[in-house]
Amino acid sequence: MIALHDFNHLPDSDAMALIHPCVAIPGWADALVRGRPYPSRDALFLTAQALTQRWDDAALAQALSAHPRIGEKPAGSQAEAALSRQEQGAVNDRDAALVQALREGNARYEARFGRVFLIRAKGRSGEDILQALHARLENSDAQEVRAALEQLREITLLRLEGVISE
Repeated sequence: MIALHDFNHLPDSDAMALIHPCVAIPGWADALVRGRPYPSRDALFLTAQALTQRWDDAALAQALSAHPRIGEKPAGSQAEAALSRQEQGAVNDRDAALVQALREGNARYEARFGRVFLIRAKGRSGEDILQALHARLENSDAQEVRAALEQLREITLLRLEGVISE
């Protein structure tokens, strides 16, 4: 974690490297870095949140390229994979029935919507995630894009909270 004052004074490339793992949408990170200096952490987060409101289907597809399937252990050692591992800690991989149900739900979701299921896992149990997955399978395409974008916003801002302190 880095203090806002220090973030405000980092070289652009270092600031980008710091916040890029929050979401795989370089334009969001670039705009956030270009907006420095921020007078307060609240101002940074208001800007970050406002920038997420610009996201559309293309941004969602770009971001999902870096997201593992829920319930599967993210591969790789990149910062975003490490964050995903932490966030999905509630999915107990020793619960074979839950893991299998998530696998089947993921397959149904991907067949239905053509992308991986995205949900803010932090603070949710594996059973809560499975229940949400089943509920969202009932969404229309437009409803699901809105739901997935909202989850992406929550994930991104939670990750940013873990990067920048006051």
